[in-house]
Amino acid sequence: MTPELVVQLARRSFEATMLLAAPLLIASLVIGLLISVFQAVTSINEATLAFAPKIVAVMVAMIIFFPWMMSYMGDFTREIYSFIALMRR
Repeated sequence: MTPELVVQLARRSFEATMLLAAPLLIASLVIGLLISVFQAVTSINEATLAFAPKIVAVMVAMIIFFPWMMSYMGDFTREIYSFIALMRR
């Protein structure tokens, strides 16, 4: 196993992790920002108010993006399996 292969594998793994997590994190961020603006406007200082909408937003994002996430993860897994042949050398 060459150092270049290890670096490429680590880079692709990090890239896959970031791409798969991004839609869920962005949905949570947007909902959290909207709830924070609502709390600032109405002067409601309840810390637990944002949890339920964030959970719902992440679940909706997961339903929407799940086919793409599974397709991407399947492609990534096939790519990792193709690296096994290179690692044996």
